[in-house]
Amino acid sequence: MTEDSIKQANKRLLVRLLIVVVAMFGFGFALVPVYSVFCKITGLNGKTSNEVAKDTSGPIDDKRIVTVEFLASLNESAPWEFHPEIAKLKVHPGEFYHIAYYAKNLTDQPLVGQAIPSVAPGLAASHFQKIECFCFSKQDFKPGEGRDMPVTFRIDTALPAEITTVTLSYTFFKLNEVAHQD
Repeated sequence: MTEDSIKQANKRLLVRLLIVVVAMFGFGFALVPVYSVFCKITGLNGKTSNEVAKDTSGPIDDKRIVTVEFLASLNESAPWEFHPEIAKLKVHPGEFYHIAYYAKNLTDQPLVGQAIPSVAPGLAASHFQKIECFCFSKQDFKPGEGRDMPVTFRIDTALPAEITTVTLSYTFFKLNEVAHQD
């Protein structure tokens, strides 16, 4: 091979590698919204809607009991205390229940937090309906402030009969916004 043909081969290789890098970046960038759409369509990954349940009436299945477990977690940099008031509750599908999660700002600075819900098993997510939830909006906390944050929910009676336990989990994140002081 001549020196010119080696240079040409190296240029072609460099162009191909750059195309691969750009394609990989584009794929990674597009994957998040595509994954979210996929989860919304299929109900997989336990993502719940951050909207109020539209149908707040309906039958109550008082012959069936579903255990709802409540979990709380923090992202690694969140300076909070965060936990549910109870660990589990036995519910009748179709009936509304009220619980609360407690959160406290452990710093001497105002903070803004946001909770992201998840339901397991993933197939139960579309059957977990909330009419009130602290996860619907950002939460402003003054320094050292702690408070109960309500969740009003029900399990839809259409939940498949083989699902007897549903887990509602919230991860509480610190946002980079500055909380408003009144």
